[in-house]
Amino acid sequence: MDASSDTGANDSGANDTGANDTGANDTGANDTGAGGTRRAVIEAALRGFGEKGFAGTTTREIAARAGTNIAAISYHFGGKEGLRAACARHVVEALAPVIGGPAAPPADAAAARAALVAMVERLTGFLLTDPGARPLTGFVIREMAAPSEALDTIYEGLFRGVHARLCALWGVATARAAESEAVKLAVFSVMGQIFYFHFARPVVVRRLGWAEVGPAEAAAIGRAVAATLVARLDADAAGGEEAG
Repeated sequence: MDASSDTGANDSGANDTGANDTGANDTGANDTGAGGTRRAVIEAALRGFGEKGFAGTTTREIAARAGTNIAAISYHFGGKEGLRAACARHVVEALAPVIGGPAAPPADAAAARAALVAMVERLTGFLLTDPGARPLTGFVIREMAAPSEALDTIYEGLFRGVHARLCALWGVATARAAESEAVKLAVFSVMGQIFYFHFARPVVVRRLGWAEVGPAEAAAIGRAVAATLVARLDADAAGGEEAG
């Protein structure tokens, strides 16, 4: 089907504009009877937006991928923008339990260190072995490349709070000021290592001579990143308290 047939009443501004993106249809009431369709559309949109970007993915393609009709997108999400917003909320809900540390950091340095190591191992295992990880991260990367309000949702609902909690753990583990620039950058550097192994999987597999990245390989990567984390925590702790 050519591009001209993917316009008009079925995939036009009438379905994809903010006027229809009210959020009224994106409620728990619709999850009761049509949760399967909603979820299928969100998962299809995550893959499409992650692979081709928001502008490059049509609602017709999303509906076909989800195995539903194009009207379902307007019904459940009010249009394409509403669907993008729902995808962002889904990312927050899916990743928060994986990345996040405890709501309040423990007072004990050893417990804080253990919580950071557990986060590294948990996130590494998820990103490298869970088939649902790639659509989530693909969507986030596209949003970082071309920010929209969806990135605001992800930042405020996930990154900001999670990063602050991990910084708080780092501060307890090293006796350094949790909100200092050095600690913030240290936490970002650890997260960056984990995500590198996720996105650079083809390179890692070739260099290590692995057939795939399965649970055993993911565990080995997790131990390697955790060892780097522990060494950095040791160095920071030995350096003494730092002004915030």
